[in-house]
Amino acid sequence: MVYNFPLQKTMFIDVETVSYKKSYEELDDNLKYLWQRKSNQLFKDETDYSVTYSKGAAIYAEFGKIVCVCLGYFIDTDLKEFKVKKFAGHDEAKLLKEVFAVFEKFFRDNTFALAGHNIKEFDVPYICRRALINKVKLPFFFDDLQNRKPWDSPIVDTLHLWRFGDYKHYVSLELLAAILNIPTPKDDINGSMVGHVYWQENDVDRIAHYCSKDVLTVAQVVLYLNNYNLLEEKNVSFL
Repeated sequence: MVYNFPLQKTMFIDVETVSYKKSYEELDDNLKYLWQRKSNQLFKDETDYSVTYSKGAAIYAEFGKIVCVCLGYFIDTDLKEFKVKKFAGHDEAKLLKEVFAVFEKFFRDNTFALAGHNIKEFDVPYICRRALINKVKLPFFFDDLQNRKPWDSPIVDTLHLWRFGDYKHYVSLELLAAILNIPTPKDDINGSMVGHVYWQENDVDRIAHYCSKDVLTVAQVVLYLNNYNLLEEKNVSFL
């Protein structure tokens, strides 16, 4: 597998999102109307906007928000020690500023990369959109992403690596790890439960725990695709 960046200089990322409001009923009238239009496109057979908002709002930066970002990186040149740092909370602007502060320190030159699963189409654009909505200055790393050539992009997406140029194919991180025989410690919630855990249980720590495991899984997939040994559990730390 061709990989243009050293893994020692790669930051792994995963983002968890929820609807911006707890329920459709809490939206102002204009956003209710705009969600209705969006919902009619997405859920043609479902006319209960409260239901569709609960199902789909978190996926769209215009109707959702970020409640957790986890970052992972190797702390040794032998790729045997891995650390995951969790950022989670209700204050989205504060969370983004903390994540961007890490980016500013980590991405000092063009030899660094950001890696994740489906981050080209979800995590990265979602982060950028929510930052602009919150009036949080984007770090220089994101300044010219739209102007980069595909082969010169510092964004490494395991979904695209697995596609091999097939832009119609989608595979979840869970399925990709399973077929590569990579253990995925999904010992608690899954993605469909994040909104409930946040709005009903008010448990961002539980969401952060789930998110951090995805970061580790992405790192394991990248190691596998590049013919490196997988990380051992004892050599992974969560902060």
